[in-house]
Amino acid sequence: MGKNFRETLNEQLNNPEFKKEWDALEPEYQIIKAMLDTRNEKAMTQKQLADITGIPQADISRLENGNANPSLRTLQRLADGMGMKLKLEFVPVNR
Repeated sequence: MGKNFRETLNEQLNNPEFKKEWDALEPEYQIIKAMLDTRNEKAMTQKQLADITGIPQADISRLENGNANPSLRTLQRLADGMGMKLKLEFVPVNR
């Protein structure tokens, strides 16, 4: 039986170069996951979110695929469109 994603990821995170890159991208992954999870919970399509926010559906797709770097204003518009509040925080680095 093969390894699952989490097992493989945990092994890769032992590689310092991989971990550095993974950590650098973590905030982006968190945004993507939050968008997808919220849209799914609310049964919203990208098109519906685009219609509500005025953000083109193609831009929402690029955001969810990790191919865009949204501004805070864009993130706020997306949160508002999904009936959510945007919350950003700085947290201590665990080293």
